[in-house]
Amino acid sequence: MLDEYRKILVTGGAGFIGSHLVDALLSLGKEVVVLDNLSTGENLSLRVKLMKGDIRDIGQVVEATKDIDLVFHVAANANGTVSVNNPQFDFETNALGTFNLLDAALQAKVKRFVYVSSASVYGIPQHFPIGEEHPTKPFIPYGASKLAGEIFCRAFFHTYKLPVVIGRPFCVYGPRENPKLALVEISRYLRWHLNHKPIQIVGDLERKTRDFVYVSDVIQGLLLIADCASVGEVFNLGSGEEISIRGLIDIISSITGRQPIINVISDITEDTYRLVGDISKIKSLGYTPSISLSDGVKHLVEELGEHPQLPKGSTIFKRDQQMRFSINFD
Repeated sequence: MLDEYRKILVTGGAGFIGSHLVDALLSLGKEVVVLDNLSTGENLSLRVKLMKGDIRDIGQVVEATKDIDLVFHVAANANGTVSVNNPQFDFETNALGTFNLLDAALQAKVKRFVYVSSASVYGIPQHFPIGEEHPTKPFIPYGASKLAGEIFCRAFFHTYKLPVVIGRPFCVYGPRENPKLALVEISRYLRWHLNHKPIQIVGDLERKTRDFVYVSDVIQGLLLIADCASVGEVFNLGSGEEISIRGLIDIISSITGRQPIINVISDITEDTYRLVGDISKIKSLGYTPSISLSDGVKHLVEELGEHPQLPKGSTIFKRDQQMRFSINFD
């Protein structure tokens, strides 16, 4: 796999998804360079070359892309609440940062550029499951900034023939998530539950459904689209399985052997919708999700231990929700 690529750049390679991707690339015998400001994690192998820097700095980005064959652009603000509270930071990181990487990759004549986008670009789903041709109508700054990155990717592909492919991960979970920033429900719920604290649930238990995908399956998908996808294409990266928040709570209860205490914050409903990906397109490349939700939750319970660090931050979609969430949370 990836035989034509010798030297690979991973932006955000010290973070959650990026560090797992780096491990996979090292196992393939690749020379890996990581560009990361270390703001979301420091999960670094001694076998990589670290360039501590920020994708908002074009000079640092140009330096990082020198002599690179393949770019995996993972670095981003991935926290929707941060994007609501600080949309300028979100835009500069996700949209401008992606532009910087594309421009530098073009100058460096990289052989392929893989952009890690997000299923948040779809906004509120209009039909199920969600295929790659579903309308993109994000409703928070995070989704808008990730979509802006996609639009620039397509523009660089069509205008300059930069060989770009795009992956849209759904709700990724697994080891190494930063509890101060991660908002995906599984790790947050487990951190509260394992500490015998009430699980703070935003939205409707029954009507809110998700496509949770284990991080190793996302890495499998990213390697596949880097290796054999047609350039200019977009691929969903998910499990293809739908589960309600109630169903997730039941799985957590079954695996841990005790009933969770829950606190439902029912007045914040913006993400009470069904979010499940149609993954038939990436399956055509040989993608096969291998970690079931039950197995993934079990792995994460074992990884976190009895008293993991509690999650931080709130899940909000409008600025005026911050105080209401804090009141419920405390």
